[in-house]
Amino acid sequence: MKITMILFIPFLVQGLAIFFDEFYFHLKRGLPKWERIGHPLDTLSVVACLLYAILAPYSYLGCFGYAALATFSTLFVTKDEWVHNKHCDATEQWLHALLFVNHPIALISAGLMWAKIGQSNSLPTSNWATSWFDSSPLFSPFLTIQFILMALFFFYQIIYWNLLWKKK
Repeated sequence: MKITMILFIPFLVQGLAIFFDEFYFHLKRGLPKWERIGHPLDTLSVVACLLYAILAPYSYLGCFGYAALATFSTLFVTKDEWVHNKHCDATEQWLHALLFVNHPIALISAGLMWAKIGQSNSLPTSNWATSWFDSSPLFSPFLTIQFILMALFFFYQIIYWNLLWKKK
């Protein structure tokens, strides 16, 4: 039996973890300037991956572009740990560890959805990567919705933390 729904799970984990990180931990402690700059950049690196998967037609060479963006994003999101080490309690740091582990899994899931969309459009794809799950008509709208949500979160982070939030 092929499993398809498993590709959506990393996004659920990511959404819940980001929700608690942002609306519990960040609001509780506030963010120093470096995080107010760095967190939107983290989100932008994910937005770039999703936009690539939405706009670029799937191809063998295109996989290298996506892999480069996803690898950059995965490494880039760890840049704030020097700041987090000074400002976060153990529970928030554990949540960050969960986010770091889940980050590449979510991007791999998005890449597999992108590959399956390409396969559905009769584009040549590598069968080994997508043979264990079925195509779903939800993949394309799901990636678009994820892109929109992450783009909105990006703008929220910039506007709230850099224009509206006042340090206590």
